[in-house]
Amino acid sequence: MTTMLDTTTAELDATVAGPVLEPGDPGYAEEVASFSLTFTAAPAVVVGATSAGDVAAAVRYAARTGRRVAVQSTGHGLQSDLAGTVLVSTHRMDRVAVDPDSATARVQAGARWRQVIDAAAPYGLAPLNGSSSQVGVVGYTVGGGLGPMARRYGFAADHVRRFTLVTADGEIRDVTPESDPDLFWAVRGGKSTFGIVTDLEFALMPVARFYGGCIFFPGEATAAVLHAWREWAPTLSDDTTTSVAMLRLPPDPSLPEPLRGRFVTSLRFVHLGSASDGAAVLAPMRAVATPLMDLVDEMPYVAVDAVSMDPTTPMPVRERGVTVDALPAAAVDALLAVAGPDVPAPLALVEVRLLGGAIARRPVVPNAVAGRDAAFSVFTVGAPFGPPVEATTAAMAAVIDAVRPWTYGALLNFVGTATAEQVGRLWNPADRARLLQIRDRVDPTGLFATNIHIG
Repeated sequence: MTTMLDTTTAELDATVAGPVLEPGDPGYAEEVASFSLTFTAAPAVVVGATSAGDVAAAVRYAARTGRRVAVQSTGHGLQSDLAGTVLVSTHRMDRVAVDPDSATARVQAGARWRQVIDAAAPYGLAPLNGSSSQVGVVGYTVGGGLGPMARRYGFAADHVRRFTLVTADGEIRDVTPESDPDLFWAVRGGKSTFGIVTDLEFALMPVARFYGGCIFFPGEATAAVLHAWREWAPTLSDDTTTSVAMLRLPPDPSLPEPLRGRFVTSLRFVHLGSASDGAAVLAPMRAVATPLMDLVDEMPYVAVDAVSMDPTTPMPVRERGVTVDALPAAAVDALLAVAGPDVPAPLALVEVRLLGGAIARRPVVPNAVAGRDAAFSVFTVGAPFGPPVEATTAAMAAVIDAVRPWTYGALLNFVGTATAEQVGRLWNPADRARLLQIRDRVDPTGLFATNIHIG
């Protein structure tokens, strides 16, 4: 007798327009490749979706064969090997449409922020993208979405107007605040727990330029810079979004010579007011120490990648993050003790980001984004390509432990390799109970394989 798991992919292959691949098939390795090289995705079947219909067919096939479903666009958030799953790869679904009259964009699941930035710029508009324009729009947004204009405009999820979602029953649903208020609330902040978003419509902001960039200080100035920043940042208006990061840079020839192979501290700065006002705001930090490089200037919004200068090539990384309700001198000293320039930690980055402003304000249409009330986020990235993974994990844990006395929670997109229990605690009890109730309604069997464990 043939079991459900013996079912071949022939029927699926005949149903979808995109490729259906199994391990060993030509193109399989390329289809499952991701930005994060820490894990190698090894699904039982990968479907290269070209439409919402392809996604729905893949979901129905998974349900019929007793497998779980995962989704990947760019693979920035890959946290496991996805063994035994049906992986829906959405990178072919990359259409972007900008409506300048309504100042909105509608994008498919495989689109990256660079496409939206470039499409919106001719109209003097900009999206609420993240620190890297190479990140996928949908995964970032439904996880909250915290970027370089966040203190003025809030989370990207706050500005979503509607989305199309394939749920566990294989149905394609157009979700709006009117059609399904609970699902509209949950997906914006609950990520892929409830289904696969195949397209998304959101508001664009009237921003064409900014005054900003980054300033690199030498390692020996790190303590002075961090202590000055923690006092300066809370005084800023909502027009300014900023973070400070300790970076261990590789001896990469593509890096500017002053930075190559060095420990540096980077001040990231975006000011939406005039250049003269921005320079006045930044003046106290410029006076703290002599920089290695000062790259802050007036910029068109299309140059926003220059603020954080995130890596653009795939690499093995592990991530952890928390939020804190305060950043006293003792917290900065604790971070320096475990990750400062005198500590040989296998950490590529330790970043402290100022929250508050519009981040803390509830949107007109409420959503499930967690972490609004924190004062700062603390985020660390380990690079396990040199030392053993255990050493990297321990170094990241030391950063999280260093700020434990002030820990408030975490942001979903920055939680990284936290445990299921830690993820479940991101939401208050009432919101968590509501998320579970909605999940049980739309995915009662737990079809969707996700690293977001609400409970």
